[in-house]
Amino acid sequence: MDERLEERVARVEGVLEQMDKRLGRVEAELKELRQELTAEIRMLREEMRSEISGLRSEVRNEINGLRNEMTVGFQRLDERFYSLVKWIIVALASMWGTLMAAILALFFKG
Repeated sequence: MDERLEERVARVEGVLEQMDKRLGRVEAELKELRQELTAEIRMLREEMRSEISGLRSEVRNEINGLRNEMTVGFQRLDERFYSLVKWIIVALASMWGTLMAAILALFFKG
């Protein structure tokens, strides 16, 4: 019976050694996988930061372009408005002059 028990104990010890080796490999693989995942996550974060930065600069450029276009447009509107006001003032002055000339003509005729 001692021999059988010793055989069984030896077999169990062999199995335990194999399990220890397998668990060691699993732990090493898990550690490697964790490192790979960490590296991938870092790379993704960097890519996202780069893309977001690029989008921000594109949006800024578009906004600046729109501001410039609006500024030019408002300047053109201002020029048109002042031109129109000048013509209205000239028209009013000429009407006033014509009216005054007619009144003076009537006044000196009579």
